[in-house]
Amino acid sequence: MTAKLDPFAAAPALMKSWMGTSVAVAASLEPSLIELVKIRASQINGCANCINMHTAEARAKGETEQRIYLLSAWREAPCYNERERAALGWTEALTRLSEDHPAEDAHEALAAQFTEEEQVKLTLMINVINGWNRLAVGFNLWLDPVKAAA
Repeated sequence: MTAKLDPFAAAPALMKSWMGTSVAVAASLEPSLIELVKIRASQINGCANCINMHTAEARAKGETEQRIYLLSAWREAPCYNERERAALGWTEALTRLSEDHPAEDAHEALAAQFTEEEQVKLTLMINVINGWNRLAVGFNLWLDPVKAAA
């Protein structure tokens, strides 16, 4: 796969700002939750680059193989806690926004597990990963996680 263009070379100032926003938002909630959200949104969006990158990052942060593998079936898997389930439900609702408006039960679960500030932080994270998915899929980006860490 060959990239159609390098967004960092084409718009360096904006991409630097986007990267800074991404890092700040990702640091605003617990790392394990953030990685699950990134992976799940990337699965829905079919972004191989981001699935590859964020599963590697999740493993590096101590996430188990079981929880990574079961993420696409999180509703049926008993290995996620209620806070994670609420975040994953909200992630799916917002990532699939074009299909339907978020279900009231997704918001109720979110509100039961997250403060208002955390709800905003999580929603920003979902927006950020969806943005990265669109950049990566749109421009055929592929970044090796080992190189990204360097």
